[in-house]
Amino acid sequence: MTVTVKKPATYQDLCALPETVVGELVDGELVASPRPASRHTLVTSALGVEIAGPFQRGRGGPGDWWILDEPELHFGGDVLVPDLAGWKRARMPVYPDEPFFTLPPDWVCEVLSPSTSSFDRIKKMPVYMREQVGHVWLIEPVTRALEVFRREGDRWVLAGNYGGDQRIRAEPFEAVELELEALWLPSR
Repeated sequence: MTVTVKKPATYQDLCALPETVVGELVDGELVASPRPASRHTLVTSALGVEIAGPFQRGRGGPGDWWILDEPELHFGGDVLVPDLAGWKRARMPVYPDEPFFTLPPDWVCEVLSPSTSSFDRIKKMPVYMREQVGHVWLIEPVTRALEVFRREGDRWVLAGNYGGDQRIRAEPFEAVELELEALWLPSR
């Protein structure tokens, strides 16, 4: 009987991927996803604008956050690329020069698509838990829904479930009211 042992993927394997994909490593598995579709990109960009003004720049909000698009997060052998992530400046007072981050963010947002939804939920959320990320937002652009999870000990608790065109105050950004309508494509 022949036994084949699959060797875990490495960061070099990830770097060898073409620039047209987003590569991530979880538990030694290399996952390559196509660049986000236009609806996905619209939601990510719109949310970044909604949050960065008050929370990164302090325009109409408290400031004191770093909000980033697609940062590369290195947690041991795992390499994740959330759609958005944020660090409180009290935890990361100096912006690092490295091309990736080893300090876990306080908040991450994953915009779900049919090809990444199960990976984001089943593979990435446990890594975020292990690394003690405080909040995870999951956005479903097609159904126009936002799920907000808060870490409590060793489990995720649903802190809010929002949808449509609601105006919301969602953890950890409850200091400012956000308009979900700004995230979606206009209804036809």
